[in-house]
Amino acid sequence: MSTRRRFLQSTINLIPAAAMSLDTTTKAELILYNGRITTLDPAYPEASNVAIGGGKILGVDEGEEYADITTPQTVRIDLKGKRVVPGLYDSHLHVIRGGLNYNLELRWDGVTSLADALTMLKLQAERTPAPQWVRVVGGWSEFQFKEKRLPTLDEINAAAPDTPVFILHLYCQAMLNRAALKAVGYDKNTPHPPGVKSSETKMASLQACSSHDQTL
Repeated sequence: MSTRRRFLQSTINLIPAAAMSLDTTTKAELILYNGRITTLDPAYPEASNVAIGGGKILGVDEGEEYADITTPQTVRIDLKGKRVVPGLYDSHLHVIRGGLNYNLELRWDGVTSLADALTMLKLQAERTPAPQWVRVVGGWSEFQFKEKRLPTLDEINAAAPDTPVFILHLYCQAMLNRAALKAVGYDKNTPHPPGVKSSETKMASLQACSSHDQTL
């Protein structure tokens, strides 16, 4: 009985391990029945019904015992043989990429000063072994900085003179430093690919800017 009532604990409060016996201290808000419910318990991988209340699992495959925790307000859903799986809701999470690249990326979101952001870039470049790149991922804006501007080319190159740097800005354009352009073999004689423009002005801060226009 205890085995079949265990759901994966790593799914936090929504699906904790169930009690040794049916939890009758909390009334069921939802009962799912007549389904194929994945438990993530190798010893009892599938259930047909589950009772949920107070943000936790109250019972699994209890059948008639649910009468003790059912109220007129309990919602009962006939799954009609459909599958139900435990899950977590997240606003936007790239789990696989995060696991593979967590030590390869630099984040500027939440940084309030461009000077601090450039210091972070410098330190990251210093500890990044060649030929690895430093990648500043999107999610930040120049308006979060007290300076209210983007970094200049000179500032990026000074922070990382020898390490290739790719700075993603607002998920629609990217800033590459001199070392990055050298690494990809891009120079003043290289034709611009469709949808890409370059700038050599200091304040433009874009040495290679990939824009989302109709040519991409």
